[in-house]
Amino acid sequence: MELIDDDGDLFGVVNVVDALVILVVLAVGVAGVALVFGGDEPEPEPELDTTHATLDLGTQPGYVVDAVNEGDTYSPDDVSTLTVTDVHVTPRGNDVGVTLRVALEGEVAEGTLTYANAPPRLGRSLDLVTDRYEVSGHVRAVGDGDALTRDSTRVVVRDTLPTSEADDVAAGDEVRIAGRTVATVEDVAVYATNDPDHRRVFLEATVDAHREGTDRRFAGVPVRRGQTVSLPTADYTVDGTIARVGERLDAGSAADRTVTLRMDDVREDMADAIEPGMVERAGDDEVARVTDVETRPSIIIATGEDGSVNVVDHPVDRDVTVTAELRVRETPSGPRFKGEALRQGSTVVLDLGTVTVEATVVSVGA
Repeated sequence: MELIDDDGDLFGVVNVVDALVILVVLAVGVAGVALVFGGDEPEPEPELDTTHATLDLGTQPGYVVDAVNEGDTYSPDDVSTLTVTDVHVTPRGNDVGVTLRVALEGEVAEGTLTYANAPPRLGRSLDLVTDRYEVSGHVRAVGDGDALTRDSTRVVVRDTLPTSEADDVAAGDEVRIAGRTVATVEDVAVYATNDPDHRRVFLEATVDAHREGTDRRFAGVPVRRGQTVSLPTADYTVDGTIARVGERLDAGSAADRTVTLRMDDVREDMADAIEPGMVERAGDDEVARVTDVETRPSIIIATGEDGSVNVVDHPVDRDVTVTAELRVRETPSGPRFKGEALRQGSTVVLDLGTVTVEATVVSVGA
């Protein structure tokens, strides 16, 4: 059989012109399908950016704290990565408070960076999972900077310790956590209390605080007067109250003040034991000296059988007025004695060797 016969038909069946038209139509159809369904062209790479955040992990046990280090990373998805850039640890009770500065890398959509499908908003909880530990924390700040803003701050902390522990407190003692020094004792003063087994301790310490907005924070709380703070060393733990911020323990000029003290309803033998010339010393320094003692019977208000009211002397108890010279520190807020404000109505304790006096301040002279 001829390929094209005398009538111009292909194989005697289809006209050559018609066959060419069919081929053109098929070619156009195949090209259209390829255009619609396309090839395997790669999708464009997502736009990535990085911001930094402060992440508060709260309290963590020591074995977790030891494992957390700068450079640790976690990727919750293909386009998000958290990298630890700074670690700040402080004592918080029996555990350790951990605050991190982290770099957050994520995809940018409409000008907003998203990490793990959401912006890193304040208060958001973020996980940090590595092959050694798993923790989570809350975002406290977002912004530039890969490190927390440290602010070493001087504080005066007061506490009452057993006498044996109070004797151990010394300048140079350190509070160390996970190999990091987070506080250092700069100075200390120890005073008597009305309990011979305990001492009042004032210590000046430099603490490794960090800035968060306008606050300086240490141990999870703002560093301010009245805040409680824990300072555990190798030999003792001070769980005390911040008495002053930014001042030295011996702030102010030393001076002597004449003070009148009063004690009511003191047993006669106790009253008789307080005499002029008795002193309290702190090491070689004289802290207080009694210059005068006035004793008189305490008053009893008794009701007679006939309903009359009588004022009589107590047979045993005495009211005692003591005049003493106290070594104080003159500060802008007034004189301080043994680290405490000295003012009318306040209470002072004098360790006079054979007797301890706890009295109320009646007046503070020049």
